[in-house]
Amino acid sequence: MPRILLSFLACLSIAHGATAELKIYPPAIALAGKHDSSALAVVEERDGRTVAEQTAKAKLAIGNPKVAKLDGGRILPLADGETTITATVNGQSASAKLVVTGTAKPTAWSFRHHVEPVLTRSGCNSGACHGALAGKGGLKLSLRGYDPESDHFVLTRQALARRIDGSEPENSLLVKKAAKLMPHGGGERLPEGSADFNLMLDWIRAGAPGPSSTDATLAGLEVFPKASLLKPKDALRLVAIAKYSDGTTRDVTRWCKFSSSDDLVAGADEHGAIAVNGHGEAAITANFGTSLATVTITSTFANAVDDAVFAKSPRNNLIDEHVLAKLKLLRLPPSDQCSDSEFVRRAFLDTCGLLPKPGEVDAFLKDSRPDKRAKLIDALLERSEFVDYWTFKWSDLLLVSSRKLPAPAMWAFYRHIRQGVADNKPWDRFAREIVTASGSTLANGAANYFVIHKDTTDLVESTTVTFLGTNINCCRCHNHPLEKWTQDQYWAIANLFGRVGLKNGDRAGEVFVQGLPTGDALHLRRGEPMPPTPLDGQALALDAPGDRREHFADWLVVPTNPYFAKAIVNRVWKNYFGRGLVEAEDDLRASNPPSNRELFDAVTKDFVEKKFDVKHLMRTILNSAAYQRSSKPNAANAADDRYYSRYLVRRLNAEVLLDAYSDVSGVPTAFNKLSLGPTGGERAEGSFPAGTRAMQLPDSLLISRFLDAFGRADRLQVCSCERTVDSSVTQALHLNNGVTLNDKLRDPKSRVAAWIKEKTADAEIVSQLYKLALSREPTAAERAKLLPLLAEAKTEAERREAVEDLMWAVLTSREFLFNR
Repeated sequence: MPRILLSFLACLSIAHGATAELKIYPPAIALAGKHDSSALAVVEERDGRTVAEQTAKAKLAIGNPKVAKLDGGRILPLADGETTITATVNGQSASAKLVVTGTAKPTAWSFRHHVEPVLTRSGCNSGACHGALAGKGGLKLSLRGYDPESDHFVLTRQALARRIDGSEPENSLLVKKAAKLMPHGGGERLPEGSADFNLMLDWIRAGAPGPSSTDATLAGLEVFPKASLLKPKDALRLVAIAKYSDGTTRDVTRWCKFSSSDDLVAGADEHGAIAVNGHGEAAITANFGTSLATVTITSTFANAVDDAVFAKSPRNNLIDEHVLAKLKLLRLPPSDQCSDSEFVRRAFLDTCGLLPKPGEVDAFLKDSRPDKRAKLIDALLERSEFVDYWTFKWSDLLLVSSRKLPAPAMWAFYRHIRQGVADNKPWDRFAREIVTASGSTLANGAANYFVIHKDTTDLVESTTVTFLGTNINCCRCHNHPLEKWTQDQYWAIANLFGRVGLKNGDRAGEVFVQGLPTGDALHLRRGEPMPPTPLDGQALALDAPGDRREHFADWLVVPTNPYFAKAIVNRVWKNYFGRGLVEAEDDLRASNPPSNRELFDAVTKDFVEKKFDVKHLMRTILNSAAYQRSSKPNAANAADDRYYSRYLVRRLNAEVLLDAYSDVSGVPTAFNKLSLGPTGGERAEGSFPAGTRAMQLPDSLLISRFLDAFGRADRLQVCSCERTVDSSVTQALHLNNGVTLNDKLRDPKSRVAAWIKEKTADAEIVSQLYKLALSREPTAAERAKLLPLLAEAKTEAERREAVEDLMWAVLTSREFLFNR
């Protein structure tokens, strides 16, 4: 059956029984002034999603033609008044209210609300043009218009950069260069006679008025239609409406910057025209000024799947309800549940970073209780290896290392984190103790957070990524080019940490951290302190007494904080599913929406209601049918890498892999050398006795070429990009020729040596090796292939070499290296 027909049938199955309703967007249209105008979109909607655009086919009529008229698909004002605009398609009609005001007044173009958006939309103040750090051609504008006051001064008053000619507006460089009526390195940006060209010229003719303190401020952006269910080759036009603090609204579609989270699914051109290119979901983001909004474009996969497939799929908890709803919408059938042997290995590795022992596997496989998986999950969450694994995870996040901490302080911070994991300390309390830590860094290990991040800018940037999953680094120098965060907000939150003092103690490695009564972080551009304010939070008076960090912590951990709980939920989710609900795991922002928003909201809500209980979150994930699915794709979900129709196969982390090699070979890894960091060199380190696991190391400077090759985190910056799980040629060479694995196999105390010494039968060696490494028995085909090879060895030396080769082959196999 042709793919197009399959896609059509899939869409029909979703829409079965539902009637499409005609809608006009925006639902209410307001025009202010004789030069204002608005676009509109006429669409068919079903179950709250647009399924077809009908603007071109619609017959449009304005109730009172004296109030407004239609011109090329836009509504133009004629006179003040209220009326309606009606669209009719195939006998169906829809109406929207239309209000026109201010037509009797002369048009007053605003520098802030009209001129800056034109400059931004045209790319004049982009980083590649006059918004660059040094500007271009003698003209320096603020990046994407974040400083209108400065831009107006530069354009109208600055001696060498002025681009306005008040006496002869038509000769102003601002319009002549933009229209390329004279040489311009940036090419034509505003064609002569275009609406934006005329706007700029009219503004200059009016005296080029600047921004005013009485200007309404941009309060938000809304884009229509908000959700669409379309198919490849469909098209859709968006309409973006800006909302201002004085209650007015304006169509700003032509001044928005549009982008797509996945152009392979749906792309957006500069005018907000959407083209559906493939299957899946894409978020289209519209940026205007300091506001942005996203809409979702869903394109179902070309799979004819009976609804019974989703109805019969197991639902173990709230996760499965939302995952299956998304899979049903996309027509992605879930894979079957994984086998018990697959589950036990997977759960051990994901929860404890540990391979299960053969006896543990056998006991689990023989267990006949229907809830044995839930029982195993409960047991894993109480193991000491669980504490090792998650202490290691949070030490990565918090940059525990002797790079910036003396050894005693490093150990104090590590032990503080470990105790928090062992106690299952609620995440809100765990975070609060760190961001408000005071006193001796040896007595209160959490205080070392402020020793690692001594600089205020490093502190605020690291804290927002660590606990909010949000990067605001760009805002140190200018407004974020793609997000809503501003430079003023950056320096306001930075000033919450402007009074942290450090003083050396009497003991080696000891520092005392304390809140100071005075001190501020000064705004980089203004040179003055901003009122200490969390992101979108309540401001604190500059002269307010007490430790400002307490105000930050109160805002941080409040259940209604839209970032805090989601940041940790996404990190934990990524550990278990191999992909965050938002990817990358520490890139939570409006323009990078989750793959399943309803699922993300539901899991976060449950986590908060359970008092930020991290083990509860893990237990919920582990018990879900989504987590317990097979990694084997079926014919219809092989292309899915983000909707959890199957378990995503991924390579083991460097430390997990090294410990697994030690466990299977029977030879522990020695950690006895410490790098001296940027100073170069190394020294002997005797703090770690034989048998210490890589997962138990508190310091990333312990020398291990294996861990380096397989992508361990350096703990230099708070970024998930520090750790890599991609395969590389270096890793292949290390396994083939490196000393780590080969020395373990050749070691006289290795498991191979024990098997040879005890004259263990070939069949038993194969069976034990598979259970140790892969948590399963070898198949009959594998036995039939391997046993004859081992039988060819005649001498003890030949037999040892054959067994070493066998173990090497298993330990470098894809099945061993990857969790599946």
